Amino acid sequence: MRLFKSQHKTMTDESLMQAISTGDKRAFDELYARYAGPLLGYFMKMLWRDREKSEDFVHDLFAKIVNKPEYFDVTRSFKTWVYSVANNMCKNEYKKAEVRKGMSNGLDNHFSLSDKNSNVMNEVQDKFFQEAFQKSLTILDDKHKEVFSLRHLEGLSIKEIAEVLDISDGTVKSRLFYATKYLAESLKEFNPVENR
Repeated sequence: MRLFKSQHKTMTDESLMQAISTGDKRAFDELYARYAGPLLGYFMKMLWRDREKSEDFVHDLFAKIVNKPEYFDVTRSFKTWVYSVANNMCKNEYKKAEVRKGMSNGLDNHFSLSDKNSNVMNEVQDKFFQEAFQKSLTILDDKHKEVFSLRHLEGLSIKEIAEVLDISDGTVKSRLFYATKYLAESLKEFNPVENR
């Protein structure tokens, strides 16, 4: 049994998807273990830090994987495919949010302090930076926010982002440059070099 379990740990994401399509539950569990955390983080960053909505999105995404594994194109990288699906889910949510927007500005100001036993002053400074960062990221238009998030928050390469968003490497670099420049400018009060 342990040998069987460790076999899944050494399989590629793509092989796991093929196994899922044959009904292999352990393959699904392994893929979930690899991607649930990172995808939750991605959705949290893209969906206004709304944990409940983000958890729902992770659930919905994995439900698609288990119920419709044939949607995965075996010639593609699973990582870029799954982030493409996640990105499209966010875009659909933005469209729905625009429709519902009448009442609020779409910003969620509920940020919690971490429960770590660390210096309170550092926590307060971190909290202010996180709030400012999230606000600045939210103000960015969707195409710049998604590129920045995929690159710097999810760790995808330029080539992977281009594949996820179906745009050229040059367009990724251009949007990344703009987003980084905008965020650096809007967060310069937190830069110790700027404040000397």
